[in-house]
This record gives sequence, structure tokens and C-alpha cells, in this order.
Amino acid sequence: MPPEQDGPRPQRSRNPNFRSSIYQDGRGKWHGRVTMGVRDDGRYDRRHVRGATRPEVARKVRNLERERDTGTARAAGQRWTVAGWLEYWLSNIVVPPHVGENTHAGYRVDVSKHLIPGIGAHRLEKLTPEHVERLYAKLGLGGLAPGGVHHVHRTLRAALNEAVRRSHLTRNPALLAKAPKLTEKEVEPYGIEEVQRLLAVATERRNSARWAIALALGLRQGEALGLRWEDVDLENGVLRIRRSRLRPKYTHGCGGSCGELPGNCPQRVNTRPAAGDVKSQAGRRTIGLPPQLVAFLRAHQAEQERERATARELWHGEGWVFASPVGDPVKPHTDYREWKRLLKDAGLREARLHDARHTAATVLLILGVPARTVMSLMGWSSSEMAARYQHVTDTIRQGVARQVDALIWQVRGAADTATADAPGNSDAAAGEAVVPVGRRSLATILSLAELGLAHADQATIASARAAVEKIRALLTEGADEPSSDSTRTTEGEEN
Repeated sequence: MPPEQDGPRPQRSRNPNFRSSIYQDGRGKWHGRVTMGVRDDGRYDRRHVRGATRPEVARKVRNLERERDTGTARAAGQRWTVAGWLEYWLSNIVVPPHVGENTHAGYRVDVSKHLIPGIGAHRLEKLTPEHVERLYAKLGLGGLAPGGVHHVHRTLRAALNEAVRRSHLTRNPALLAKAPKLTEKEVEPYGIEEVQRLLAVATERRNSARWAIALALGLRQGEALGLRWEDVDLENGVLRIRRSRLRPKYTHGCGGSCGELPGNCPQRVNTRPAAGDVKSQAGRRTIGLPPQLVAFLRAHQAEQERERATARELWHGEGWVFASPVGDPVKPHTDYREWKRLLKDAGLREARLHDARHTAATVLLILGVPARTVMSLMGWSSSEMAARYQHVTDTIRQGVARQVDALIWQVRGAADTATADAPGNSDAAAGEAVVPVGRRSLATILSLAELGLAHADQATIASARAAVEKIRALLTEGADEPSSDSTRTTEGEEN
């Protein structure tokens, strides 16, 4: 113990305002406090750190000061958990109409089924890329498909990007984590003959124009099922895309007493509207209708009028282009099952309904439609989508091969013909064909000809030897002219 001192104990000097402080409490623990700024209520935002040693606390204090000075410090106020932030983000930020109903439903599944159970207990600012990567690995081992794991990744990335934007995080761990690998299956679009066969079978079914629109215009499933007759101008051959069919979302009409899932409840209630706005501004577009498709739609409209007359008061007059026999909008799942039956009856290979959109985009590529026009017709906001939807088919490959053939061999043949027809060309005058032969090949032929002359009569020997010497002299002249010989040398090497 230090010896007792007489007189008053010296006062500890006080740090100036906004200056960080480090001190030790009575239990030997070290603390640090850093002034980060001013809160919304006008009080100072003082952050507290602690540690077992002074150097440890000093390091934490310097980190806070660096974040304050560079503007990367998290916002003052509530300290979020990952679960708390995800729930807030889902319930208050990414809500319709800011995002589509289907998009919000996908976010909800990812958050409630995968993200909160997997990493929800972590403090938001303590979440690391390693936590995220272990979650992805666990989901994959649990049987979730690679596409599903990648969807979870995109949802988490979007939620944490918003947290960074609002300064609740200084960086996004989902961007730093190794994203799950997603290998996209190569889509082989249907060929022209396959499309024609599919449409031939479709003409024998209800709503046959539905499949003509899918294959010719490439509308998304929701866009096609969301069409109303007010969107179709048959006189001018124009189709306007304004809305998209939404998948139904059911709740119990019995209060949950049936013991079934909401979708199987006998008294289920659909809580979603039949259709909503398209997913993006680029999706709102106007498309010209081919004349044959106008004829399909006219026939379809007449058929629907006959069904309306048959249904009488049971008909729901909401103006859907593709409707049930009583006028209700076609459900997406019903539409999907009909597509599968159509493929089976047409004897075509298995394909997703969305692959019809790939087929339409590839047809535009075959026709040579400019990229900007394709974006407008398909409803793309980025030209990068062409790489995903447009595919190089056998038709395109054969067309390129014909162009290469015309560029190289047909042009070369025309040049040879022009040379043969030139004045003074004795071979052309004699009606003989001019055949291009490589230099080395021709030299070999001459050597063989000379060997054969040893067994010929004198008249043949004299005539043939003169022709051989003339050709050999031409070869020698060509070798003395490098500037004009480059093409022939290349041809000789190829031969």
C-alpha cells in the first residue's frame, strides 16, 4: 500500500468534450467510451466498449473512431438482431406495391423457413461471412436445391444491402461470403417444326390462342393469364401488357378447425387479387400482333362468347381473355398442367412452361431483329437478358455455315472464273475448266509426270515435256514475286 499522504488528493484531469476515454473499473475491467455524434433527440451518441486489458480496449476505441471519421459507423439507436432486422425489412420496407406480391411471398418463405432459424439469433453487426457460408452449406446438405439456396442468398443480400444503406451495418456479409454455385441448365428451345406441331395439337383444345401467344410473343405466364379483352386491339393488331396474374394465397375460412393447410381448407378464402401490376416498368409494353395470331384471337373470342351464352347467369363477366368455362381467370397451376398435357399429346420432349419464352426470344434472333426491339418486345430492362433467353440453334449454325461458304469458296470460285475468262487465257479459250491447285501439290504432280514420260512415245514426250516446262517456269516466276505469291504459298501449305 502506498504511504498515506498529507493534504488533499490530486484531482484527475477531465478529458475535453468529444474526446475518447479509457478507464479501469473497481473490478479490474477496462472500458472505453467514444463520442460518435449526436442522436436524433439531441443527446450525444456515446458508444461503450470493454475488454480485459487496456491495449484491447484501446484497439476497439481506435476502430470506433475510424468508423466515425470515415462515415462508416452504424447508426445510433436500436441494436438489431438478424431476425429482428429481417422481420422489419419484410414487414415495412419490401412490401407491395414497392415489390410484387409473388416477390414478397418468396421473401417471406426464405426469411421464415431458412434465414431466421439459421442465423436469426446473431447480432446484426456481429454477422460474419463465415456464418452465412455455413448456413448455405447446411441448407444444401439438408436437401434444398441449388436454385433454392441461391434464392435464399439473394434475399439475404437484398435485406443486408438495405441495412448498409441505413448505416445499421458498415458492410454486407452476404457480399463477402462465397455465393452458392448455381449451374444453369442449358435450355434447348423448340424448333420451328416442333412449334408448328404443338400449335396444331393446341387448336383442338380450349384457349388454344393461349399457346400461340406464348410461343409467338414470349409472354410470361402471368402476363398471358392477366390479359383482358380491353388490352387487345384486334382492329389495329396491337396487344398491351399492363398486369400479371397472381398466384392465389389462401387462409382458413373455418378458423383452422379443419386441421388442414389453408390451401386444402374446405372453406378457404383467397386473400389476393386476381391480378396485379407487371413486375417492372419495362414489362409495361405494347406488342404488334402477327395477322395469323389476330385470326386465332378472333376465333377464340367467338368461342368464348358461345361459352358465355351457355353458362348464362353463372358467367363471371370480368373480361379475361383466357378464362374457365364460367369466366373465372385461369389459375397458374391449371395452366401449367395443361401445358404438360399438350407436350405429351404433341409427342414433344419435356420442357418448362417458361421455356416457351426462350423459344420466342430465339425466333427473334433467327429473324435478325435488332437488340433494342427485342428488349421492347420481351419486356427486358437489360440487354444482358438476351444471353440468357436467346440460344444458338441448329438453324442459326447452318445459316452461319452457309455464309462462311459463300464468303470463302464462292467468292474464290468467282475470282478463278474471272481469271479463266480473261483475254489471252488459252485454257479458257479452249473451254477447259480452271482448277485451283496448291504450289506443293502441283510440284509433286510435275515430278510424277516427268517419271511417266520415260515410257511414252516421242511425240507425246515432246508435247508433254513442253507443257511441264511451261508450268515449272510459271512456278519459278511466282516464287520470285513475294508480294503476289503470299496467297498461293498459303494455299500450298494447306494442301
